[in-house]
Amino acid sequence: MSQKNRDGKRSAREALYEQREKEKASARRRRTMVVAGAVVAVLAIAAVIGVVVADHKDSGGGSTPAAAPKGAIGKDNLVIPVGAADAPSVLTIYEDFRCPACDAFEKAFTPTIHSLEDSGQIRTEYHLVTLIDGNLGGSGSLNAANAAACAQDAGKFRAYHDVLYDNQPEEQSDTFSDKNHLLDLAGKVSGLKTPIFTACVNGGTHNSWVKASNSAFGKSGFNSTPTILLNGKSVYGSGSSLTPDSLKQMVTDANKGKKAGAVTTAPAS
Repeated sequence: MSQKNRDGKRSAREALYEQREKEKASARRRRTMVVAGAVVAVLAIAAVIGVVVADHKDSGGGSTPAAAPKGAIGKDNLVIPVGAADAPSVLTIYEDFRCPACDAFEKAFTPTIHSLEDSGQIRTEYHLVTLIDGNLGGSGSLNAANAAACAQDAGKFRAYHDVLYDNQPEEQSDTFSDKNHLLDLAGKVSGLKTPIFTACVNGGTHNSWVKASNSAFGKSGFNSTPTILLNGKSVYGSGSSLTPDSLKQMVTDANKGKKAGAVTTAPAS
């Protein structure tokens, strides 16, 4: 075989080798791109799932609402209790701090409710609702409820609850959306306006808990505030004839023959 033929065959083999190497390199690049694409897709799906889960929890759909206030009780810790834990009767109150009908109820019944609590006759269980925010817009119901939950952390829920109703704005005015105003009102409760309370109000620490409470109210079958139950039975609403005296009598009848609850310290009002 001539030198020319040998050189030609060598060149052909080298060209074929180079072509095969190029094909291998191209295949490796394709595989890398496929793997990278799959990783990106997985990360994107994970991000979407994370957002959905976060939204689900924030909307109150989680089994355990985030940041429930200290001492909260009941299903998913959505209830703020006031009064003796072993009181023979339970007064359940669903209310919204922006709700004028709730304000009317509180102004009429607060002294009676406090008297019954402080004598161990009832435990009051508060469910905080944000109906007015939903109906009229704004965030006053949410911010006030969060602030009240922050007061619960400090052991001063009842006193601050009463201050909020004593200073409730007109229904159309979203004054409670102003966190500085809520902090100013806290100054009316001895020892409440601390750096911890201030951070809790400004940071919306219990917002998701409030939203969960409102969501639970929406599923309760009740549709207005205030909704008042005594030992699970509705006692106040449209056409109600309930008065402070009749409430006392109803509690007396329900508690007949039962021991009053052990009241440790009557919360200041």
